[in-house]
Amino acid sequence: MTADVSWRRNQIAVTAAAFMGFTGFTLVMPFLPLYISQLGVRDVGEIAMWSGLSLGVTPAVTAVLSPFWGRIADRFGRKLMVERSLISFVAIMLATAYVTRPWHIFALRALQGLFAGYGGLTIAMAAESAPPERMASAIGLVQTSQRIGLAVGPVIGGVVAGMVGLRQAFVVTAAFYAIAFVVVFVFYRDPPVRQELAASAESGQPGAAALLRARGFLLPMAAIFGLTFVDRSFGPILPLYVQQLGFAPERVALVSGLLLSATAVGAALGNQVCERLLRRRAAVTVIAGSSLSAGVALALFLGVSRAGALATTLGLFGVAVGIATTTAYTAGGRRIPAGHHGTGFGLLNGASLAGLALSPVVSGLLSRGSLLAVFGLDLVLLVVVAAVIRRWMQADDVDRFPPAQAPAADAV
Repeated sequence: MTADVSWRRNQIAVTAAAFMGFTGFTLVMPFLPLYISQLGVRDVGEIAMWSGLSLGVTPAVTAVLSPFWGRIADRFGRKLMVERSLISFVAIMLATAYVTRPWHIFALRALQGLFAGYGGLTIAMAAESAPPERMASAIGLVQTSQRIGLAVGPVIGGVVAGMVGLRQAFVVTAAFYAIAFVVVFVFYRDPPVRQELAASAESGQPGAAALLRARGFLLPMAAIFGLTFVDRSFGPILPLYVQQLGFAPERVALVSGLLLSATAVGAALGNQVCERLLRRRAAVTVIAGSSLSAGVALALFLGVSRAGALATTLGLFGVAVGIATTTAYTAGGRRIPAGHHGTGFGLLNGASLAGLALSPVVSGLLSRGSLLAVFGLDLVLLVVVAAVIRRWMQADDVDRFPPAQAPAADAV
């Protein structure tokens, strides 16, 4: 089998696994408050508390442990770590279908955090398998599959819950993770060259501490945190903002859903066009320019009130954030030494998870005073990301991508 066929097969495997996993996650988690109420909790405040704690504990624990699991993956193989994570998800989702108390859900979600992190590892696997000039494309495709999974999961979950009930929906979710496990187990192969290089992970070469001291790695990592924070900040308050704009109560949910979908579709498009931009511009220019463009789109969003204009501006915001995020992952990935991809991408994914965990908490606190305060913070963060990257990340930290080379042989 040619190298071109091998990396493309790996790409398909990790992309499909990421899609199945992220679809499975959002198949049930948006309906967690309803599930908690079915356990006998009647107080709305208590339902909200247990829902928030249960949803937040997994990314919080994962963010702390992600670099550790990445280091283990460098020593024993990323495929094995992803399989471990997916199998644990199958068991935990099956167990969640039989809980009887809210704290049971919280405990299982905390346990899930101990074994999670496969999202970052699938990005590492795609990036490591791909030729250097195709790294941005490989990362972008996996991120696109994750975003599509997040978008379609709630729709599938609503149908499944209506057909078999919320408890059995967790069993269906376990099946999604099981399919993702089979895909990785059967189709993914650790790249032979990387297998040889992986031995360097134990040889004393630079590890997590050295990566965090490297300007060309730390700055993209900080950008990922800021971009993720902004990207996930206004989702929870969007229905309230739509309501404030004067939409009829029966249309609020529909309009909010369309706006979130527009953002997701735009981000997926941005993930895909990133590689083309990196063939023409340095990563520092792409990250800074896209962050500022996202800020402009968000400012325009705040100045319109019609559904079509709202969706268009958020779609443009999504495109810009998608470009900036994929570029930041690619820029950081190109600074990771051979044999340390699990550690490096674990740190990058940890930054994303930290933004994911902190964003709803900060947004919730700010929104108690004013919903516009959340958007104001987002605008400031986007400008800060652009300014910091432009000021301290040099163009030669991450070179422009070379033109893609035509494969010597292609058996596809």
